[in-house]
Amino acid sequence: MAEAKKTKAGEAIPAEMRRPEDIADLQEFLARSRRRQDHDEVKRFKAVLSYIDGVSAIETAKKLKTVRSCVNKWIRWYVTAGPEGLLTQERPGVPSKLKDTQLAELAAIITAGPLAAGYESGVWTGPMVGDLIQQRFGVRYHYEYIPRLLARMHFSVQRPRKRLARADAEAQKRWMDERLPEIKKKPTNAEG
Repeated sequence: MAEAKKTKAGEAIPAEMRRPEDIADLQEFLARSRRRQDHDEVKRFKAVLSYIDGVSAIETAKKLKTVRSCVNKWIRWYVTAGPEGLLTQERPGVPSKLKDTQLAELAAIITAGPLAAGYESGVWTGPMVGDLIQQRFGVRYHYEYIPRLLARMHFSVQRPRKRLARADAEAQKRWMDERLPEIKKKPTNAEG
């Protein structure tokens, strides 16, 4: 059985993509990524430049605190599409049901509060926001998506504590300290 030939670091990228002008091009893309503070792009350009410079994918991954498979993937992207292949792309997915202007309007309504929007409660809930979106914009979201939508709009989702507002804290403490231990001491039928 023939042994697989290993390539030296940098050789997975064709020679015509390792010329000085290609390296200068990559360095220019790297500089633009730094100016835009796109840290993921910076890491990808650094990885390809390091690999072209003769540093192995394993060593490049260690230096950049990533995994070798990512470095190999970035090298493939560069070979396939050139420096543009390393740029951050907008993630594919279902386009937003609400337009940017509608999201801005929704943010203003949420900021003004539920009372200003005609609700009786002074605190927004997920179902209320979903209802508002449906009534105002004719768009229906699944109730589990509402917190993600709010987070995307830079609102923090607050979860209430599971405690009654009018509960007697002293009575609860007495029950926990006195009554609960008594209940736990009682023998069960199995011990009987």
